[in-house]
Amino acid sequence: MEWETVIGLEVHVSLSTKSKLFSGTASEFGAEPNTQANIFDLALPGTLPVFNEEALKMAVRFGLAIGAEIGERSVFDRKNYFYPDLPKGYQVTQLDFPTVGKGALTITLEDGTEKVIGVTRAHIEENAGKSLHEEFSGQSGIDLNRAGEPLLEIVSEPEITNAKEAVAYLKKLHSIVRYLDISDAIMAQGSMRCDVNVSIRPKGETELGTRTEIKNINSFRFVEKAINSEIIRQQEVIEDGGEVVQETRRYDANKDITTSMRSKEVANDYRYFPEPDLLPVVIDESFISAIKAELPELPDAKKERFMQEFSLSNYDAGVLTATREMAEYFEEVAKNCGDAKLAANWVTGDLLALLNKNDMEITESPIRSERLATLISRIKDNTISGKIAKTVFETMLEDDAGVDEIIEKKGLKQVTDTGEIEKLVDEVIANNPDQVQQLKDGKEQVLGFLVGQAMKLSQGKANPGQVNQLLREKIQ
Repeated sequence: MEWETVIGLEVHVSLSTKSKLFSGTASEFGAEPNTQANIFDLALPGTLPVFNEEALKMAVRFGLAIGAEIGERSVFDRKNYFYPDLPKGYQVTQLDFPTVGKGALTITLEDGTEKVIGVTRAHIEENAGKSLHEEFSGQSGIDLNRAGEPLLEIVSEPEITNAKEAVAYLKKLHSIVRYLDISDAIMAQGSMRCDVNVSIRPKGETELGTRTEIKNINSFRFVEKAINSEIIRQQEVIEDGGEVVQETRRYDANKDITTSMRSKEVANDYRYFPEPDLLPVVIDESFISAIKAELPELPDAKKERFMQEFSLSNYDAGVLTATREMAEYFEEVAKNCGDAKLAANWVTGDLLALLNKNDMEITESPIRSERLATLISRIKDNTISGKIAKTVFETMLEDDAGVDEIIEKKGLKQVTDTGEIEKLVDEVIANNPDQVQQLKDGKEQVLGFLVGQAMKLSQGKANPGQVNQLLREKIQ
């Protein structure tokens, strides 16, 4: 039987406010356990919440960025459940009246086509604490530093059909929240986490199958692997005569399988009711307009501008605008060297290969934008050839000296003296009579061989354009 998959994602983004959602406690990552939890976070009797306006602004920024409806009246609710890292015994969230309503994201697939994925809603809620099991023998530790941190839960429509689309959607979401500067979205630190809802149905059916939820996946790679693993599991269950049950599962990366955690709760299980200690949040058009006026240039708009302004390909512009930091780095290089196309080639080629090899972000690049711009400028003014530039680039990783100093120190200046190049060309012609005759007979590809021989004699320092021109002139 042929199957089709239906996937929906719930993405929790930790908002980068200085304090928590309803208390003045700091919310920085990496503090000692339980040093960032005050009397409200600990749910001591008599404490009351005070809403963090900055979290509201960040949620509205996100909503405007995806063209979503903004709830001018949003209401907080209590979601009741009991877990050791939830001191109050309930989570404050938004149910029927979220801050952000329906919107959409456009993703680019591997074949270059685009697809629009609907966003159902994005609501503000508080985070729970963290249970620690590994560090205590036979016991669990509770760290409440995270309790009460502001989250934006972004819920997609069930319009994703495979793992690749899910990853593309996540990466686009990651890019947008980073451009907006509302979260660092570092998945390894838990500031962006993903719950994946997966169901399958026979191809051509319209009714949705029973879904399972895979909780708290914290990398793009694991999202893809978890989805593919769960699809296979569900197919095997049904084809063996069983039924998929609605449940919450976890992904085991070591075994590449999903395993059951608990039966899936539904809304009634949580006994939602409006939070009595918080008034509805009412915002007006002037509040929304002020935030809209401060929005930065977003990935899609920046990509379009790069293609128009710098004549870049769709692919190159997409790579260069994937993160705000990458786009800023490229623009600095292009501005300083005066050649956007050459800058794009170096950033998406040698530099990106270096970063990927060392698992580094552009912000960790060992080569600053102004140094790369100087290197490219030396190619442009014929101080060095493109080939020699790669040698200089490698040296720049280990030597903090200026680009010009490296070129001078290593004797890498390009030979542009016509007299010297003419001597090289004469030697190549004398040493390769057969190839010279082939070129005279019209075999154009032989010219590349002859240029290569001249470059070899000059140890790569001769200007290849001049070599090419002189060879043609002398042979013809």
